[in-house]
Amino acid sequence: MLAAAVALTFGLVRTAGQNLAARHMGLNFDYLSLPANFDIPFHTLPWATSDSYAWALLVALANTLLVSALGIVAATLLGLLVGVMRLSVNWLLRMLAASFVELVRNTPQLVQIVFWYFVVLQVLPSPRQSIMLPPGILLNIRGLYVPSLYLGPASVTLLPVAGGLLLLAVAVAFMRRVRRWAALPGLAACGFAVAAVRAIDWPVIGGFNVRGGAVVPPELVALWLGLSIYSAAFIAEIVRGAIEAVPVGQAEAARALGLRPRRVLLSVVLPQALRMMVPPLTSQYLNLVKSSSLGAAIAYPELFQIFGGTVLNQSGREIETMALLAAVFLSISLAVAVLMNWYNRRVAPITR
Repeated sequence: MLAAAVALTFGLVRTAGQNLAARHMGLNFDYLSLPANFDIPFHTLPWATSDSYAWALLVALANTLLVSALGIVAATLLGLLVGVMRLSVNWLLRMLAASFVELVRNTPQLVQIVFWYFVVLQVLPSPRQSIMLPPGILLNIRGLYVPSLYLGPASVTLLPVAGGLLLLAVAVAFMRRVRRWAALPGLAACGFAVAAVRAIDWPVIGGFNVRGGAVVPPELVALWLGLSIYSAAFIAEIVRGAIEAVPVGQAEAARALGLRPRRVLLSVVLPQALRMMVPPLTSQYLNLVKSSSLGAAIAYPELFQIFGGTVLNQSGREIETMALLAAVFLSISLAVAVLMNWYNRRVAPITR
């Protein structure tokens, strides 16, 4: 099988080389240094139309990582909630959770993303009639306006210290015997982060638009909702199956000791169920990251929309562009898999 795979790969590469040579072309990645000459409407990294294609790849990668990280966090929390509701003794909660799971996982993910973008977000009111959400958040057809932070001169020193303390808190939390001390560096990190903020710019309605704050575009919101809700339906079933796999005697023993039902769930059942959740959760996280490419359907500037669309059309380098896209997505997926496998080894039950 290995020999056959190597032979097939060699044949494909040789055929591609011959076809390129017949067209007086060759594999060349020099085009990455050329100016892009197009705009990226939403970007977390600095961007100008004179920047190169290589920098466009990094900007699109940052957008992909942003929506993927937001989707993983939201899908995990929502999936955990719905999974617990699926086992509730309350008939209404149980039926609501079951209906949510069956409705979401039996409709195409692309349809759901388009639904959130065109049916929900595109019918929101104009900026002058923005929906006000606490604390000081405005929602309208142009996006979600949130408060932005102005960092003072001390942020150059305080923010790295806060980041280091936060990493220390995470590391301490994984140490079994001193886990109770993890809150100390975490609280210190929050204090340093707050001290680095000089002022808060709140969005306000002014004239025909919203002034101040930072805007989250509707494309990002729709893609985030679509990825999170779709993945949450599958994570909910993973949570339900893992909880049901915990022996019933564990919960009965905890109740016999006088623990309340919520404490039984949080302290006895879920920690044991987590050990069985991690492997299937890894697959769901990888699917979510790869599904971020569906953002091209609603013009969210992620990797596939920017590099596999605009850059490919302008440069005419189909093989090089798609090879880079495949390599980037492969690298992201492998990084997520390595992290989850490491965590799985940390929490896996020790058996003989």
